[in-house]
Formats: sequence, C-alpha cells, structure tokens
Amino acid sequence: MKIRDILTKGGPTLSFEVFPPKTEDKYELVEQAAVEIARLKPAFMSVTYGAGGGTSRYTVDIAATLQAQGVTPLAHLTCVSSSREKVTSVLEELKARGIENVLALRGDIPPDGQVEKDYHYASELIAEIRKSGDFCIGAACYPEGHVESENKAQDIHYLKEKVEAGCDFVTTQMFFDNNILYNYLYRIREAGVIVPVVAGIMPVTNKAQIKRICSMSGTYLPSRFKAIVDRFGDNPAAMKQAGIAYATEQIIDLIANGVNGIHVYSMNKPDVAARIRESLSEIIK
Repeated sequence: MKIRDILTKGGPTLSFEVFPPKTEDKYELVEQAAVEIARLKPAFMSVTYGAGGGTSRYTVDIAATLQAQGVTPLAHLTCVSSSREKVTSVLEELKARGIENVLALRGDIPPDGQVEKDYHYASELIAEIRKSGDFCIGAACYPEGHVESENKAQDIHYLKEKVEAGCDFVTTQMFFDNNILYNYLYRIREAGVIVPVVAGIMPVTNKAQIKRICSMSGTYLPSRFKAIVDRFGDNPAAMKQAGIAYATEQIIDLIANGVNGIHVYSMNKPDVAARIRESLSEIIK
C-alpha cells in the first residue's frame, strides 16, 4: 500500500523505524527485531539506508521481510554517495520485490568528503525516482532548519523544491519541543507546502544518545527534558522509563493538536516500540 494513501485516510497513524546491520553476522538479530516490531501492527515501517554495498542490500532485504509480515515498508535511499547506476539498480530491485514506498534523502557527506557527482540534492533524487516507476516518495524536513542551511527561509525553499520534484509526504527530523513543530507547520503551510507531514519522535533511552543527537543535529533540548536527563541519566533503567514517557507525552500532545502522522525512531528496540504502542492503545487503534 502507498503511504500517501495511509496518511490521508484520516485518524492518527503510528509507524516505526529500523536500521540494517553494518555486517552480515548481525543481520539475523536485526531482522528478528524488525519482525518483533512489525507484530505491533504499525501503519508502516521505514528501513534506513547505508551507502555501502552490503548495508544497502540489507535495506531491501529487511523491507521485503516486513512486507512478508503484512507491514507496509518504506525503504530509505540516499544519493550523495551513490552513482546513477546504483540508484537505478536499487529502484529496480525494489520494484522486483513489490516495494512501492521510498524515502529519498541526500545523505550525510562522508568524513573524507568523497561523494559521487550524479546527485547533489534530495530533490534531484526525487525527480529521478518519479521518472523510474509508480513509487510513493517521501522526503525529510527539518523543523529547526537543516544544519547546512543558512536560515529557515532557505530551508523551506529547499523543502518546496522537494515537493515540486514529486515527493508525496515528508517526515520530520526529531524534535523535543512540540511548539517547534507547530510553528514550523504554520510556516510551511504559509509557503504553500501542503503534503502530509509525519512527526519524527525519538525516545531517548540512555544518556549517550543525547551527546550524539546534539553533535549531529543541534536539536534544541527544552529545560524540562534536560531536567529528566540530569535526574535520571546515570540510572539506565530510570532513564529508559523516563525517556519513553517523555516521547509518549509528546505523541499524545501532537495528536491532541491535530498532528496525526507519528513516526517513532525506535532504533531496533522492540521493547521501546511495544511500550509506546501500549501507552497509545486507546488513542491509536
């Protein structure tokens, strides 16, 4: 099923994200975690993409496993480190497996700065996918602005380019203050972006995640969230419980305010996904 149809049915939706292993010896563990999360019957599940040959193959394999479990898969595809031939090859394999949803991303610039020359922006990849078949195409958006954008106006301009290139919906980068998303939604709607927006929620279950999040994305951490980390960060079990509770409260507030698409960055953790799903059992049927 195409995700654009899922998102426009009306009512809240809950989806989860998994990432493929970097090495073959971890594949079965990741596949098992993905299947466990699939048993929660989410609206769809996304599978992230690694530019390396092995990791990119695992993205398609896990997406196909999810499809066999009766869950709509969303396969990520990045382009900054991929040639046109590689992108074409992945799209053909997705078509062959019956996978019809792709999240088109530029991807991170490698530390050595070595990139392919065929694509520079996600909008170029979206246009390529649109020409390649009947895919439903998602893209990323950044409520706090992309770290490489000069300002928020420029960031929204790039978002419009993605929509004009053919993306059907967008998923946000994680955020920890819902007011940031509400303000962002107002700005992009005012700019004419009317595709469905899925809110990306990250349950922070350990202190180390905070450092990674801040170093990679510069995400704003509200004082209420910082207080939770300060109080429970050195107690792993308590931090996990508090992090899941904080994410769940975010989700409930979003749904109460009309944001129906919720995507949880579940990080291959079936127990975290299950606890969030259970906390929303009467809110998202």
